[in-house]
Amino acid sequence: MYYSSFGEGSIAPGIVTPSSATKKKYDCDLHCHTTHSDGNDSPEELIINAAKSGLKVVAITDHDVPPPLYLDTPQGRISVKEFAHQHGVEIVLGIEFSCDTYVDDVHILGYRMDWENPLLAEAVERMRRSKTEAYRKLCEILTAKGMPIDYENEILKYIDEDGNIRYRDPDEVERKHIFELMAKKGYAPSWKDAKIMVRDDPELNVRREKISPFDAIDLIKSCGGTAVLAHPFLIDEVIHYPDGRNLTREEYIERLINHGIDGMEARYLYSKTSYKGNLKDFEIEEYIRTKYSTKVKFFSGGSDYHADHKKGVSNSRHLGEAGVTLQEFNSIKEYLI
Repeated sequence: MYYSSFGEGSIAPGIVTPSSATKKKYDCDLHCHTTHSDGNDSPEELIINAAKSGLKVVAITDHDVPPPLYLDTPQGRISVKEFAHQHGVEIVLGIEFSCDTYVDDVHILGYRMDWENPLLAEAVERMRRSKTEAYRKLCEILTAKGMPIDYENEILKYIDEDGNIRYRDPDEVERKHIFELMAKKGYAPSWKDAKIMVRDDPELNVRREKISPFDAIDLIKSCGGTAVLAHPFLIDEVIHYPDGRNLTREEYIERLINHGIDGMEARYLYSKTSYKGNLKDFEIEEYIRTKYSTKVKFFSGGSDYHADHKKGVSNSRHLGEAGVTLQEFNSIKEYLI
């Protein structure tokens, strides 16, 4: 059953600012988003900006949507791998599944999958439908609570950073688009604060039906891929289910491991997210590597880049700010490509 809770059956180049270029610490960034979900770089811009930033490897891991296999450029249609190669970058293709209806921020990355497998297409269609219904409802509740968000005229129809009117298909809407508008309209200081506001208010935290983590792992493997748990410390330290069940983060992760998760994201920018704890990024990495070194096949890393600097976010994540070294990438490459 795809939409169970855990345990329930289970090409104009983009502009790279000097500050973004100097933030690079790692040659390989294995967790990035584009305009195909809630990022602000097109796939072409992501690759070009990765090259400008000095990256050797960059991954496209958009939310609940397969990566593009081909790009339409002024020179004609070209494979995304060839486009990246022309810019001196190796591309890793992935998808980030949002999992578990009742737990926030359970995300499983799928790499090296058969992107044309009908099982994946069916799952993607279910995820699209669930998003459309939930996000429209969230806008209605926000409006009723005195924070007007017009789904049709502010989310589907919107103004980009250059002042141009754009249109989104309902299937392309992500919650972050709503959070960004909440911040723009002054309902929260930033999109991250808006996310926390919605997350911590039971009335606002509209639950869309998400694929269970067990089913996501099974789907990835059925498509020949590798399953990696993204940003494990964004999962609450103690998880409370509506039916009264409680699980610790460690118990939750242990269940994923027992179900066959292959890898875990150890290097990540928790300091630039809605992480609730007090540990520093390096302390979390050390903990993950120590505790799970014998329980998963490998560790990965990524910035979770969204090109938020285009939206004026001052503390945005930069390409390569988190990731893996080229030596580390080569040691795990067989799991990713």
